[in-house]
Amino acid sequence: MTTDELEQLLARQPVALLHRLARGRVHRHFRAGKRRLIELLLQHSSQNRAGLESDLQALLEVRQSRPEPGGRPTHTPTPSTRKQLPAQAPIPAVMEPAISLTSWLEGIGVPTPQPFVPDPWQLEALSAVGETDVVISVPTGSGKTYVAVEAARRAMEDNRTVIYTSPLKALSNTKYAEFSRLFGSEKVGILTGDRQENGQAPLLIMTTEILRNLLYDAASGEIDVRLDTLGLVILDESQYLADPERGVVWEETIIFCPSQARLLLLSASIGNPQDIADWLTSIRPTTCRLVRHSKRTVPLRAGYLHPNGKLTPLFRTLGIPYGHPSQLHPEAKRLFSEYEEETLPAGRPRR
Repeated sequence: MTTDELEQLLARQPVALLHRLARGRVHRHFRAGKRRLIELLLQHSSQNRAGLESDLQALLEVRQSRPEPGGRPTHTPTPSTRKQLPAQAPIPAVMEPAISLTSWLEGIGVPTPQPFVPDPWQLEALSAVGETDVVISVPTGSGKTYVAVEAARRAMEDNRTVIYTSPLKALSNTKYAEFSRLFGSEKVGILTGDRQENGQAPLLIMTTEILRNLLYDAASGEIDVRLDTLGLVILDESQYLADPERGVVWEETIIFCPSQARLLLLSASIGNPQDIADWLTSIRPTTCRLVRHSKRTVPLRAGYLHPNGKLTPLFRTLGIPYGHPSQLHPEAKRLFSEYEEETLPAGRPRR
C-alpha cells in the first residue's frame, strides 16, 4: 500500500477509529483533529508501516463484523441457543492465514554485489552540509555513515579539521578503526577518557563529553584542539538530546560550537527532528536543513527461537504489527505454552 493509498483509507475512517489507532503512537492524540491525526499517524508509520497497516486492518475487520447502529443481526437466536451463548461473547476478528517460516525467511541473506549508487536523500544531505547545518533523520541501515564519511572527506580536502562524536567509548573506538581504514591511520586520531592517539590529526574521533569539555576550555582561553580550523562537527546518535541526564551535554556542545563549523546531526530515532532543526536555526548563524527519509532499507522481521532450537515467525504477518497480541503466530503461541509448562513451578497457574 502506497502512502497516498494509506492516507486516503485513513481519511475515510471515523475519527473515533483513528484515535484508537493512535493510542500508544501519538502523544496527546485526543487533542488533534482528523486531518492532523492522519498526518501524525503517517509520520509515525515511517518506522513501521507494516505495523500500522496491520492494526488498521484489524480494527476495520472488527468494525465490519459488528451490526450497524439500529440494525438487526442476520440471525436471531432462539431461547435454547441463547442460553448456550456466553454473556459477553467476543466478536472474533477475521484474520488472514499466518505466514509460513519459508516466506518469513525469504530474502534474508547476503545480497548480490551491486555498484553503489547514493540515494537522493544522501546527495541532498551532502549538498546541504557544504553550506549550512544539517539534521539527518533516517531509519537504521539507510546509509547515514556514508554521508558522514563523504562530508568528512570533502572538509579535509578543503584543509578543515573534522570532529566526529559518539555517545559511547566503544562506538568511538569502532569508528576510529573504521575511519583509519578509510582515510589512513595518519589522518585519524582519537580522544576519549581512555585513549589519546594522534591528537593533531585532521579527523578526530571522541565522545560528546570530550568535545564539550574542549569547547569549555576554548571559551576560557585554553585551546586543546585547533578550533580555528574546525570545519565540520558530526554528532552521531543525536537523539541523546532528549536524554534526561546527558542531553545537556549535546545542547552545550551545539551552543558552544564555533560558528564557522558546520554541524551534522545523525539519528535514526529522534522523534521531533523538525523541532531540533528549528532550534539550531534560532541559535546558529545559518538556517539548519532537515533531511528526512522514511523508507526502511533493511526491513525488520520478528521471530521467536525456542530453547529447543525451534524457529518460528513471532507474528502472523511478515511485518511487525503494533500493539496487537492477537496477531501472534499460532506456532509461536504453541511454543510459548510449551515453554511455560516446562518452566513454571508445579501448581502455579499459567497466564
